[in-house]
Amino acid sequence: MKAIQIKQYGGEEQLEFVDAPKPRAGKGEIVVRIEATSLNPIDPKRASGNVRQRFPLQFPFIPGGDFSGVVDSVGEGVEEFKPGDEVFGYSVTGGAYAEFIAIGADKVALKPKSLSHIEAASLALVAQTALQMLDRASVQGGQTILIQGAGGSVGSAAVQVAHRRGIRVFGTASATSLDRVKGYGADRVIDYQAAPFESSVKDVDAVLDTVGGEVQQRSYSVIKPGGVLVAITQPPSEEQSAKYKVKASMLVTEISTASLQTVARLADADEIKPFIGKVYPLSDVAKAWADAHTTRIDGKIVFAVGAAASADRRPAASGGR
Repeated sequence: MKAIQIKQYGGEEQLEFVDAPKPRAGKGEIVVRIEATSLNPIDPKRASGNVRQRFPLQFPFIPGGDFSGVVDSVGEGVEEFKPGDEVFGYSVTGGAYAEFIAIGADKVALKPKSLSHIEAASLALVAQTALQMLDRASVQGGQTILIQGAGGSVGSAAVQVAHRRGIRVFGTASATSLDRVKGYGADRVIDYQAAPFESSVKDVDAVLDTVGGEVQQRSYSVIKPGGVLVAITQPPSEEQSAKYKVKASMLVTEISTASLQTVARLADADEIKPFIGKVYPLSDVAKAWADAHTTRIDGKIVFAVGAAASADRRPAASGGR
């Protein structure tokens, strides 16, 4: 099979498009013929070695987590899926930048019927993350949240779900994303480049932080005492949390069939819409990683594999940070 592979830590210069052995399904696993995969920020971080203490790699290593495709074979003990089923999922251990992947059946669900493989692959991780951030925040209908980075992939999904739950949604985004985020149902969208969010937001019940850094530090001042901050890019400060009497935590997304089934149900109900920025062929992963450093590509970067490589190509779209 064709795959993107690295043999040592480094940047996109280490990515090679190679022939690799096709995986076999072990006990409790399925092999999926991948039609699409996507770029997540963790992919280059893992390859660089910057997070090797948490995610050490064994070389050669195939990056990539998100995927959508067709079941090729099933291993012993797997009864939920059969060859020919269209599925999507996320591999915590990588391996999705390839034509085939072997993965535990408990990390896969049937693909949303209303979405293409390109669209499904763009949602596998980000939609699960958004849902789990909202669940961690425990916000209810009528309460107010601030979503930092509401124009990004996770933020966009969170806005849509929160709006459907009757939550009052504030969000920060770039000027090019304002109309799109409002269209998702946000009650107020702040151009983070034009004015500090603190000037127009206060006393929210929770903050969903997809940005980190100084944005996270500034977020404490707009949360009610006893409120919640949920982060995904860096652990919140215990000192700041105590000072502002905020319950803060960092979310590590839990991948499961049940979680993916919820994403599929919401997608098929048109309650979560994919946000795709640009589609590359799998062979151009190195170019896509380089472009992501030098060019603003709003929306999810997706890699087309197999039949999807010729069936779905999209230009860059405007969107969030």
